[in-house]
Amino acid sequence: MAEVEDITFTMALPGLARALVSAGKLAPQTAQELYSKAQGKRSSFISELMASGAVSSNDLAHTMSQAFSAPLVDLDAVDLQRLPKDVIDTKTCAQYRIVVLNKRSNRVTVATADPSDQQAAEKIKFATQLGIDWVIAEYDKLSKLVESLGASAGETINQMIGTEFEFDEASIAVASAEAEDTGTSEVDDAPVVRFLHKMLLDAYSMRASDLHFEPYEHQYRVRFRIDGELREIASPPIAIKEKLASRIKVISKLDISERRIPQDGRMKLKMGPDKVIDFRVSTLPTLFGEKIVIRILDPSSAQMGIEALGYEPDEKAKLLEAISRPYGMVLVTGPTGSGKTVSLYTCLNILNQPGVNISTAEDPSEINLPGVNQVNVNEKAGLTFAAALKAFLRQDPDVIMVGEIRDLETADIAIKAAQTGHMVLSTLHTNDAPTTLTRMLNMGIAPFNIASSVNLITAQRLARRLCKTCKEVVDIPQQALLDAGFKPDELDGSWKPYRPVGCNACNNGYKGRVGIYQVMPISEDMQRIILADGSAMAIAEQARKEGVRSLRESGLQKVKLGITSLEEVLGCTND
Repeated sequence: MAEVEDITFTMALPGLARALVSAGKLAPQTAQELYSKAQGKRSSFISELMASGAVSSNDLAHTMSQAFSAPLVDLDAVDLQRLPKDVIDTKTCAQYRIVVLNKRSNRVTVATADPSDQQAAEKIKFATQLGIDWVIAEYDKLSKLVESLGASAGETINQMIGTEFEFDEASIAVASAEAEDTGTSEVDDAPVVRFLHKMLLDAYSMRASDLHFEPYEHQYRVRFRIDGELREIASPPIAIKEKLASRIKVISKLDISERRIPQDGRMKLKMGPDKVIDFRVSTLPTLFGEKIVIRILDPSSAQMGIEALGYEPDEKAKLLEAISRPYGMVLVTGPTGSGKTVSLYTCLNILNQPGVNISTAEDPSEINLPGVNQVNVNEKAGLTFAAALKAFLRQDPDVIMVGEIRDLETADIAIKAAQTGHMVLSTLHTNDAPTTLTRMLNMGIAPFNIASSVNLITAQRLARRLCKTCKEVVDIPQQALLDAGFKPDELDGSWKPYRPVGCNACNNGYKGRVGIYQVMPISEDMQRIILADGSAMAIAEQARKEGVRSLRESGLQKVKLGITSLEEVLGCTND
């Protein structure tokens, strides 16, 4: 009877305790006492076990290795610089005392002292969407490593360290004035300020495009958008949300007393004597505080050259020919975040010569380009896109760039400018190049105006680039390649598709992004279709006859060249 009670007694314990009892390393009564103590303190069983000294860290590691048939690892021999970055956020690592040692293909190797922890396993699988290979490490060494990694990642705000960079003089002046008004001294030494500085610096070094500061009822999180994907980076104390929002507003010259309506602003960050990064700030009132999104606007992105954008040679030639004409309209289309602004500014950078007068109207201007007259649209003040365009036409322009054609009035003025000796660049939100013409017709623009003014339309998407270090050849069935859009004669064995693997130098097998383009010049045959009120399908059919690749076909070219994966192209293009 006593044996049955002991078995029932033991079954109620966590897996770690049961394994120790079964191995004879821990008495059942001691295990139960430690378990009850951990429940009362809402702590983990393993932390109470280690604190009690009932089992040494070394004994625990060897027992777990035998009980779960998992290899032992000596963390003293691990090179911290070679550990994968940001596979699992440091808050989770600290909570479950785990460290990611390696990431390969669809598996992740994780060091733990308790491989029986199902909550940790589920959390890792959810966060990474990868399978887990457990290895066993000594608890004390594991704890020290987790704490050192957590401190370096900046998860604990009070451990933030200063960094050698500064905001521009105007921003510092505003911040100093604000500090004087509130009676605060040494504002630049506050932990919140250092935390914000580190987040901005980390985001830039990780090639992030946006930072999201998000308050919730019981949590505050910081996420970076890296290569188009949002990743949780830090989870600071929720108590800092108002101080952090105020600090960002002060630097961005926003009203810190206004928390009921959205606000937009800008700030600059000096990375060195000759390197300044612009940030666009947007605040949004939510249920539990203000969500703040900061967009990184790197001026060098507009000067990296058209070759870096990913245009195929024939597509690049068509685009360069269209923008080199003395007049007409070039339209760039695609969803938000598809790189339209960078494409437009790359074209402007090519056209930006001493003898050319360029004016732009944007909402707001994202990239500062010397030599270009940039205007921020202000709807409240009456400075609309249409009003800015009218003013440009009295400023003797050669090239005009309109951030977006949103309404008939703006479209009419832009078309008239294109018809009267000016090169006009602009964007529209459409799915592909042929539907852009239909969209303009639906806005109320006369067909003959479209036919006589539009030179070229380019639609685009952004796909993640495969990491050159770790990508590997994958065997995809021929039928799957045909279903994706490859032609039978393309599957001649002269090339192989690649798949993402993942290494310390990349983000789950990808590093950076590349453009996928559909470049469609408006030919005379297309003009006839437009004048005859032809549909988008008729224009698309004519484009195919003239050799214009669809977005899917353009993406498949990148797959053949090993630049991106088939899964990535299928995910960002329609057939």
